Amino acid sequence: MTQRRGDTIVRQVSRALTAALAVVALAAGAPGLAHAQPAAEPIPGAPPGASGERLPEGWRVEGGELVWSSPEPVGMGGALVEFRSGERTLGVPEASDDHRTFRLALGGVKVGPVSGLQVVAGSRRLDAAGADQASGQRRSPVAAARDPLPANRVDPGVAGKYRTTSGEYALKSVRLPGYAEPVEMRATVVGPTDAPGKRPLALFLHGRHATCYKPGGNSVGMQWPCKPGQKAVPSYRGHLHDQKRLASQGYVTVSISANGVNAQDNRAADFGAQARSSLVRRHLARWAEWGANPAKAPKAVRATEPADLSKVLLVGHSRGGEGVNRAALDSVSPPPPAEDGYRGPVDWRIRGTVLIGPTIFGQNPTPDVPSMTILPGCDGDVSDLQGQIYLDGTRGVGRGTALQSAVYMVGANHNFFNTEWTPGQAEAPASDDFWDDEDNPDPVCSTGAKTRLSAKQQQTAGTTYIAAAARLFLAGDDRVRPLLDGSGRRAPSAGPARVLTHAVGGNRTPAILPDAPLSVTNGRVCRQVTTSATRACMKDSDPGQSPHFASWAVVESEPGRNAVTARWTKPGTPVRLTPERAFSLAGSDALALRVTVPPNTRGTRLDVALTDTSGKRVRLGQVTVDGLPGSGSTAAHWAREVRVPLKAAVGAGVDLKRMKSLELTPRSGSGKLWLMDAWGWRPGTPAVRPVALPRVDIGQLTVKEGDSGTRTYRVPVKVTGKGAGVIKLAVLDLQTYKSRVRTVTVKAGGSVDVSTTVKGNSRYDVDLSHEVAAKAVRGTAVGGASGGVRVKNDDPMPTVTVTPVADSVTEGRKLTWKVGLSEPADTDIQTPFALMPVSEGTELSTKDVDEEWLSDIGELPDPERPLSTDGPYLWVYVPEGKTSTEVSVPTVTDALTEPEESLRMQVKIYKEEGEWPNGPLLTGKVTDARQR
Repeated sequence: MTQRRGDTIVRQVSRALTAALAVVALAAGAPGLAHAQPAAEPIPGAPPGASGERLPEGWRVEGGELVWSSPEPVGMGGALVEFRSGERTLGVPEASDDHRTFRLALGGVKVGPVSGLQVVAGSRRLDAAGADQASGQRRSPVAAARDPLPANRVDPGVAGKYRTTSGEYALKSVRLPGYAEPVEMRATVVGPTDAPGKRPLALFLHGRHATCYKPGGNSVGMQWPCKPGQKAVPSYRGHLHDQKRLASQGYVTVSISANGVNAQDNRAADFGAQARSSLVRRHLARWAEWGANPAKAPKAVRATEPADLSKVLLVGHSRGGEGVNRAALDSVSPPPPAEDGYRGPVDWRIRGTVLIGPTIFGQNPTPDVPSMTILPGCDGDVSDLQGQIYLDGTRGVGRGTALQSAVYMVGANHNFFNTEWTPGQAEAPASDDFWDDEDNPDPVCSTGAKTRLSAKQQQTAGTTYIAAAARLFLAGDDRVRPLLDGSGRRAPSAGPARVLTHAVGGNRTPAILPDAPLSVTNGRVCRQVTTSATRACMKDSDPGQSPHFASWAVVESEPGRNAVTARWTKPGTPVRLTPERAFSLAGSDALALRVTVPPNTRGTRLDVALTDTSGKRVRLGQVTVDGLPGSGSTAAHWAREVRVPLKAAVGAGVDLKRMKSLELTPRSGSGKLWLMDAWGWRPGTPAVRPVALPRVDIGQLTVKEGDSGTRTYRVPVKVTGKGAGVIKLAVLDLQTYKSRVRTVTVKAGGSVDVSTTVKGNSRYDVDLSHEVAAKAVRGTAVGGASGGVRVKNDDPMPTVTVTPVADSVTEGRKLTWKVGLSEPADTDIQTPFALMPVSEGTELSTKDVDEEWLSDIGELPDPERPLSTDGPYLWVYVPEGKTSTEVSVPTVTDALTEPEESLRMQVKIYKEEGEWPNGPLLTGKVTDARQR
């Protein structure tokens, strides 16, 4: 999605969009097609084949921008708000401070029918049409849960034995590259006071949320610093409940504030990942300094036991999750100095990360650092649960020994993990992020649904699983691993929350990964991200979402991301999977499968069998897979981990070192499945040491178009570190607005040839971005995942003139003016005409003009009133390559005897600085037909 590319969030929609969104042809037979656009609810002139379409409710074109307005603030969370046309992303709009209005600059991308316009955050529609669609979706009945899972023999969520202390520190704000305003260095500290020796450190980074609020009111905003009369939202205090529990168990904890990043990150190419990493590492650097010289530490730090920075756990929520993931990478493989806000020594070691409802816009997890990702089943913000890629995206990239765990928490939303985002607990205004319709409640996630967790229940469960990760990653206690690795155990301290897990890495060896060449009988290899209905794992018409299939960059079809899917109508037909190469299960205790079945289904039974390369076959046993509670609003197509012991294979004399195929034979009457992968599994948690893989960072180059000739520019791609590896590159084609994906081998210190051709001319155009995205495939780490070449227009805008064609007519005829350009442009040129009150005489009323024309500018004839009353605009477009067009106001005859009537229109002429100074003031006069 476009969210991950470019060097600014105000992405440009193409010159074709101007025509697509132009409102109405005002003159027949004119040299060019004129379009009018009102201030609100316009009717656009449609793209070819779709004439007469209206812009959907809430949309308008204003000041050269595509604008959508919401009655309520939206999009202050982690997910990117995107404008889409159908399934295609147009761009990431810029939000107003109150997040009610979103603007996307016109210029660069072809757009389909305007009826397909959508506003999306994660997988959730925000616009009125989407809300209507969601409320009308069929709500599937939720299957009852089976009996609770067996309790784990160790519960990491119970309170510890140590006394704790709390305090805060505030240091001088810091400057981060690309951020205009300094970012605060503020934190709350909770730690033990009577624990022996140095203690492991857990650092919390909150997510993206409103930054400022006005006490006593309900208004919040996204600016920094806060305006006079406002207070900062204390998001960093929202994990105190987690901190206190960890501190009682002997961990030092610090939760840092990132409001300054939140308010500015949507102008960054990576939407704040690098800035958050820099902020995290700046705090860690100060803790390292204080460890070396405790006397210089703030009081809150001195009051607790000293921290052991060789054992650091990073905990991040929402975009904070992506930030701590980047901090883990940057602590092993330094980023380019020009992009980094911290350039000092790394005097700490990251042992693991906890990622809560995280974003992963670049889809580049840190492969050799253990992680636990919490996926909230009722997440209304990052609703596609893209954080699943923190697991799936590590397969085959690094050494594979780091445990990557997914924790699916049924009934949890996005916000309530942070008490400062929770109504009734927060200091500032807060809300439930899950969108709900009172008339059509969601069976899984609506307040009051049996599966929905209360805020306290969710926070309790979150604390337990954060403590589990700390105990496994920092303390090395393998007894808590079954809570995280798909072993099917529960922690009683998590309360009634239903929590399911699966994992990759750890003591697993790859058996079948569908990304590699694979033959399938009675099923097929499907592509996770594609527009092809015959190749897709899930069709667009299928209800709900799969976290495994989150899209990447502006990529409609991504090669090398596959699963296996099968459907059956009767039991007994085996689905046989045969990789191109034999696989080994030697040394494994069990075969682990990650299998998805449709939500709300129960009892999908599968016989599991293996065949070795000699043809010897053995039935291992049977597994049962249940679907998750789900609805059309959730991402519940999520894989369950099931295991079958390999004892039968050993007893049958099957050669586990040379396995040929896997068979899954359905024993249920009918059903459907998706197999993500199969692994050899054995218990235990192997030791992990982060490896400095060769690191790839995509940069941004800005060039001038030039007046003539053709120039070729190379996208700046840096490969640092040691060794070689493989990445995917997605290169956006500005003609088709589709990305070409190729696989590239990179070598540290080498170059990557990503070039683009720029043709110079002397005609005015918008700036164009040739965008590139990178993704690790094998043996690499990707930091800056997006960049490209931005081509700056260096030609002056044509001079706009407006001359009368017929500015004095009898009623029933058209008032007409000609809009001319001094020379043609390579983009549509817009000129708004603002209807103004007349200075003398009688103004044309809403009954004096054609009713259809009036409707086209968003007005109604009744009650009758002067045309300028509501301040409408006519947006007139001179199409690309043309030098003139005409704009008309059609009048109508009536049976009344009237004096001369008139209208006035103030022409606005766009300047490249984004201003719209006044041009000529036009007057049109209409005489009663009876007086001629």
